[in-house]
Amino acid sequence: MSLFIASLNSGSNGNCYYIGNEHDAVLVDAGISCRETERRMKRLGLSMQKVRAIFISHEHSDHINGVRVLSAKYKLPVYITRETLQHSGLSLDEKLVLSFVPYEAVQAGELAITAFPKFHDAAHPHSFIIECRDIKVGVFTDIGAACGHVTSHFGQCHAAFLEANYDEEMLDKGRYPYYLKKRIRGGHGHLSNSQALEIFINHRPAYMSHLLLSHLSRDNNKPELVHELFSQHANGIEIIVASRYEESAVYHIGAAELSAPPVNTHAGQLQFSLF
Repeated sequence: MSLFIASLNSGSNGNCYYIGNEHDAVLVDAGISCRETERRMKRLGLSMQKVRAIFISHEHSDHINGVRVLSAKYKLPVYITRETLQHSGLSLDEKLVLSFVPYEAVQAGELAITAFPKFHDAAHPHSFIIECRDIKVGVFTDIGAACGHVTSHFGQCHAAFLEANYDEEMLDKGRYPYYLKKRIRGGHGHLSNSQALEIFINHRPAYMSHLLLSHLSRDNNKPELVHELFSQHANGIEIIVASRYEESAVYHIGAAELSAPPVNTHAGQLQFSLF
């Protein structure tokens, strides 16, 4: 069994990640519009009919903007904690709202999705591991510090979406006011390039095949900088920088003998140059 993964968008303007096998899929966060989600999935050859649920990491608008319409149109259950829902302002069909408990797997078709807590300035933030027959993909974004929850789960992943939000020097010299710089690097904000690199170098498993660097700052980072930094330490792992403007390619995680869905060749390995 294999998993197919793609970033539909990644950044402060919207986050949405697709993880699925040949029969079932989930979206982690839905921060772009329903229409744009549909367009990007269609370009990638991915079907909304395979999506079984949406999992929400936290209530910030760039993670929930498309949830209401997507859920209503496709009758998709939304897995969201009570605290996150209360702070989100979302108006959802109560029959489609489901909660999750950290470290207790939720089954969505053949996929098992497990949440765990993280440091971020939100009401009740979580990251996720999606598993299918021992193949694991992690979504690790909007993290202020690399706690043991993050590093231990990262060390289990065949592929991961890992936040590399800002370059320290660019943030220092940039136009952001002091309070915002303090929030970003304050332990409940975002991971810097160097923090993400430390996780990658010291905690990746030997079998990791793909790393999608995610949630890059528009003002305090550069895709080509991040790609070069991580590529120096890749040791055969494919490094992709997820775009804030378009979908990534679809990446095939697992047994090579299974055929992958059609790939958007326009958004392939060199997509970092498109920012």
